[in-house]
Amino acid sequence: MSLPTRPPVTLQAARAKAGIAPGVPSPCISVCEMDEAKLSCKGCFRTLAEISQWSRMGDAEKLVVWQQIEARQVSLAPGP
Repeated sequence: MSLPTRPPVTLQAARAKAGIAPGVPSPCISVCEMDEAKLSCKGCFRTLAEISQWSRMGDAEKLVVWQQIEARQVSLAPGP
């Protein structure tokens, strides 16, 4: 029996959740556990460096991190 999968972490979903809040929303979904093999959070797919620097990043930098987050999830998706 397989475990249920949660939807991917996407900028579009984070923006919908944040509503009218200004700036680029955080990808944090409160599943804070590091995957030591992949060196990223199992919840938001950010690295420790990205997590620690997030509040000091400008919107352009945050958008780059979002692109990396979405790319990391594509590389983790099961094949056909």
